Amino acid sequence: MSIHDELGLACTGADTESLGHYRRALRGLQCYVGDPVADIDVAIALRPDFVMARLLRAYLHLLGTEPAGIAVARAEVDAARQLPANERERAHAEAVDAIVNGHWHHAGRVLEDVAIDHPRDLLALQAGHLVDFYVGNARMLRDRIARALPEWSRDMPGYHVLLGMHAFGLEECADYARAEVEGRAAVELERRDGWAWHAVAHVMEMQGRERDGIAWLRQDTEAWSADSFFHVHNWWHLALYHLELGEIDEVLQLYDGPIRGARSTEVLNLIDASAMLWRLHLRGIDVGVRWESLADDWWPLATVGSYAFNDVHAVMAFVGARRFDAVEAVIEAQRSAMAGQDDNVAFTRDVGHPLTLALRDFGAGRYGDCVRRIRDVREIAHRFGGSNAQRSVLDLTLLEAALRGERVALARALCAERLGSRPHSPLTRQYVARTMPLREAA
Repeated sequence: MSIHDELGLACTGADTESLGHYRRALRGLQCYVGDPVADIDVAIALRPDFVMARLLRAYLHLLGTEPAGIAVARAEVDAARQLPANERERAHAEAVDAIVNGHWHHAGRVLEDVAIDHPRDLLALQAGHLVDFYVGNARMLRDRIARALPEWSRDMPGYHVLLGMHAFGLEECADYARAEVEGRAAVELERRDGWAWHAVAHVMEMQGRERDGIAWLRQDTEAWSADSFFHVHNWWHLALYHLELGEIDEVLQLYDGPIRGARSTEVLNLIDASAMLWRLHLRGIDVGVRWESLADDWWPLATVGSYAFNDVHAVMAFVGARRFDAVEAVIEAQRSAMAGQDDNVAFTRDVGHPLTLALRDFGAGRYGDCVRRIRDVREIAHRFGGSNAQRSVLDLTLLEAALRGERVALARALCAERLGSRPHSPLTRQYVARTMPLREAA
């Protein structure tokens, strides 16, 4: 049995009622709102042989890099493969299976081919877009979506999703003007599209437009935060603007409130918390016991070793809390991961492990070693995922280590580099001022 959705895609095993719940789950994922898992569970209960419902449930448990989600996704893809399915659905099953087994690059290629053959398959486009993010493929963040855009029009359901994703891809490729236009257009079409809000926030972060960014996110916080499982990250972006401006009280209020107040243990939210506290730590700001609770929540994940980007953010919390035994546990888990067979071998070997060692060095006051390790991987850090805004913490750590290690010429060069991209930033001016006594002493 097969019926078609509103974009003409055949859905094997579905009926009208189950397809309605599937569509609600898809919209939840597309806008990062509601409870898409609950909606898809209803669809499966109604039609256990609805193949794409099972595969969407698998994606929902995989695309946040939660270690506990792997077993759920594996069960769903195993069940899906026992059901009748068309070629597109079988390809989705192959992509899910690849992610379950840590083969992110293969999943991205399979989803690329699905979208080439079916450019209106929004799930293939969105899952592929997130895979591109996790492997740090900026070009495909843009071009995967660009390929599909000619097959869409503004009046099609879900068009805002394409615009928001393309906007983020454009931003990661430094095409900031077009990114802002498309991101704003997506929000005009669908005010609840958290990814589109986030794409424009990234533009303003990378351009050093802190006041514009604050105004952008503050104009309608309910749209991107209410009932949203992406709200922590957008609050994090708001805090970044305030941090760059030196408005530390506002940063701490946001951290203690919407960023960390609920003490979420979801990996993506823990990453944001670590990244914010580490930036404060670099500026010499005492964050008190905040490190302790964050390190406590990272500890159950410390030895998973499934995704190097997560490891590095866990280590930030452990260094901040002075838990060097936990840092060593992560290092041991990384050594085991590098003996594996999945894509995380390269993520860890090339970037994650050296950065973990660099953070350990920073925490121990070995600033020269920290500088060396970060410089060795800085130009290839995109290979372990994340965004340009997220990876900017490496630049900040390098600059702070150079200053503390009295690497005068390097610190001055890094300040000049930052002046080129953020000439009006109060933080940039502070860094420049800190190099002056070093220059005089030299």
